[in-house]
Amino acid sequence: MQALFEAARDAMKRAHAPYSKFPVGAAIRTEDGLVHSGCNIEIASYPEGWCAETSALSHYVMAGGGRITDIAVIAEKMAGVTPCGGCRQRLAEFAGPDTRLHLCDNDGVVETIRFEDIFPRGFDGETLR
Repeated sequence: MQALFEAARDAMKRAHAPYSKFPVGAAIRTEDGLVHSGCNIEIASYPEGWCAETSALSHYVMAGGGRITDIAVIAEKMAGVTPCGGCRQRLAEFAGPDTRLHLCDNDGVVETIRFEDIFPRGFDGETLR
Protein backbone atom coordinates (compact mmCIF):
# COMPACT_ATOMS: atom_id res chain seq x y z
CA MET A 1 0.00 0.00 0.00
CA GLN A 2 2.92 2.34 0.69
CA ALA A 3 4.00 2.32 -2.97
CA LEU A 4 0.50 3.25 -4.14
CA PHE A 5 0.30 6.07 -1.59
CA GLU A 6 3.74 7.35 -2.62
CA ALA A 7 2.77 7.30 -6.31
CA ALA A 8 -0.31 9.41 -5.53
CA ARG A 9 1.67 11.77 -3.29
CA ASP A 10 4.44 12.17 -5.88
CA ALA A 11 1.85 12.91 -8.56
CA MET A 12 0.23 15.53 -6.30
CA LYS A 13 3.60 17.29 -6.06
CA ARG A 14 3.51 17.73 -9.86
CA ALA A 15 -0.01 19.21 -9.95
CA HIS A 16 -0.57 22.37 -11.96
CA ALA A 17 -3.10 24.16 -9.75
CA PRO A 18 -2.39 27.90 -10.04
CA TYR A 19 -6.07 28.90 -9.79
CA SER A 20 -7.53 26.70 -7.06
CA LYS A 21 -4.22 26.22 -5.22
CA PHE A 22 -5.59 22.72 -4.42
CA PRO A 23 -3.07 20.10 -5.63
CA VAL A 24 -4.43 16.56 -5.93
CA GLY A 25 -2.79 13.27 -6.82
CA ALA A 26 -4.24 9.87 -7.65
CA ALA A 27 -2.81 6.43 -8.30
CA ILE A 28 -4.44 3.31 -9.72
CA ARG A 29 -3.09 -0.21 -9.21
CA THR A 30 -4.09 -3.12 -11.41
CA GLU A 31 -4.08 -6.78 -10.45
CA ASP A 32 -0.77 -7.28 -12.28
CA GLY A 33 0.82 -4.75 -9.89
CA LEU A 34 1.20 -1.86 -12.33
CA VAL A 35 0.61 1.61 -10.89
CA HIS A 36 -0.67 4.52 -12.97
CA SER A 37 -0.68 7.97 -11.41
CA GLY A 38 -1.90 11.42 -12.29
CA CYS A 39 -2.31 14.93 -10.94
CA ASN A 40 -4.82 17.70 -11.47
CA ILE A 41 -4.00 20.12 -14.27
CA GLU A 42 -5.79 23.46 -14.35
CA ILE A 43 -5.98 25.83 -17.29
CA ALA A 44 -6.88 29.51 -17.67
CA SER A 45 -10.52 28.75 -18.51
CA TYR A 46 -10.88 27.44 -14.96
CA PRO A 47 -12.68 25.24 -13.89
CA GLU A 48 -11.86 23.38 -17.10
CA GLY A 49 -8.88 21.07 -16.88
CA TRP A 50 -8.17 17.55 -15.66
CA CYS A 51 -8.73 16.02 -12.26
CA ALA A 52 -5.99 13.80 -10.85
CA GLU A 53 -8.16 10.70 -11.23
CA THR A 54 -8.80 11.55 -14.90
CA SER A 55 -5.06 11.94 -15.51
CA ALA A 56 -4.36 8.60 -13.80
CA LEU A 57 -7.08 6.91 -15.86
CA SER A 58 -5.46 8.25 -19.04
CA HIS A 59 -2.17 6.61 -18.12
CA TYR A 60 -4.00 3.41 -17.14
CA VAL A 61 -5.82 3.21 -20.49
CA MET A 62 -2.68 4.05 -22.50
CA ALA A 63 -0.81 1.25 -20.69
CA GLY A 64 -3.44 -1.30 -21.69
CA GLY A 65 -5.79 -1.22 -18.72
CA GLY A 66 -6.51 -4.32 -16.67
CA ARG A 67 -8.56 -5.07 -13.58
CA ILE A 68 -8.22 -2.25 -11.04
CA THR A 69 -7.69 -3.46 -7.48
CA ASP A 70 -6.83 -0.22 -5.66
CA ILE A 71 -7.12 3.54 -6.07
CA ALA A 72 -5.42 6.11 -3.84
CA VAL A 73 -6.36 9.80 -3.74
CA ILE A 74 -4.57 12.59 -1.88
CA ALA A 75 -4.98 16.37 -1.65
CA GLU A 76 -2.38 18.60 -0.06
CA LYS A 77 -4.97 20.67 1.82
CA MET A 78 -7.69 18.12 2.65
CA ALA A 79 -7.15 14.86 4.49
CA GLY A 80 -9.31 12.02 3.23
CA VAL A 81 -10.37 13.77 0.02
CA THR A 82 -12.68 11.74 -2.20
CA PRO A 83 -13.01 11.81 -5.99
CA CYS A 84 -15.49 14.38 -7.34
CA GLY A 85 -18.75 13.17 -8.85
CA GLY A 86 -17.45 13.24 -12.41
CA CYS A 87 -14.38 11.24 -11.46
CA ARG A 88 -16.49 8.73 -9.58
CA GLN A 89 -18.35 8.08 -12.83
CA ARG A 90 -15.12 7.93 -14.84
CA LEU A 91 -13.59 5.49 -12.36
CA ALA A 92 -16.79 3.40 -12.41
CA GLU A 93 -16.15 2.68 -16.10
CA PHE A 94 -13.08 0.67 -15.09
CA ALA A 95 -13.22 -0.11 -11.35
CA GLY A 96 -15.42 -2.81 -9.90
CA PRO A 97 -17.68 -2.43 -6.87
CA ASP A 98 -15.08 -4.13 -4.65
CA THR A 99 -12.16 -1.99 -5.79
CA ARG A 100 -10.52 -0.53 -2.70
CA LEU A 101 -10.45 3.28 -2.56
CA HIS A 102 -7.75 4.59 -0.23
CA LEU A 103 -8.29 8.12 1.06
CA CYS A 104 -5.03 9.69 2.14
CA ASP A 105 -3.48 12.58 3.99
CA ASN A 106 0.11 13.76 3.65
CA ASP A 107 1.36 10.89 5.84
CA GLY A 108 -0.50 7.92 4.37
CA VAL A 109 -3.84 6.18 4.07
CA VAL A 110 -6.44 7.44 6.57
CA GLU A 111 -9.43 5.39 5.38
CA THR A 112 -10.14 2.57 2.95
CA ILE A 113 -13.60 1.99 1.50
CA ARG A 114 -15.07 -0.10 -1.30
CA PHE A 115 -15.76 1.82 -4.49
CA GLU A 116 -19.40 0.71 -4.41
CA ASP A 117 -19.82 2.39 -1.01
CA ILE A 118 -18.84 5.79 -2.39
CA PHE A 119 -20.66 5.42 -5.73
CA PRO A 120 -23.54 2.96 -5.34
CA ARG A 121 -25.73 3.94 -8.29
CA GLY A 122 -23.53 5.17 -11.09
CA PHE A 123 -24.41 4.76 -14.73
CA ASP A 124 -23.02 1.70 -16.44
CA GLY A 125 -22.53 0.85 -20.08
CA GLU A 126 -25.47 -1.55 -20.06
CA THR A 127 -27.80 1.38 -19.42
CA LEU A 128 -26.82 2.90 -22.76
CA ARG A 129 -27.27 -0.23 -24.92
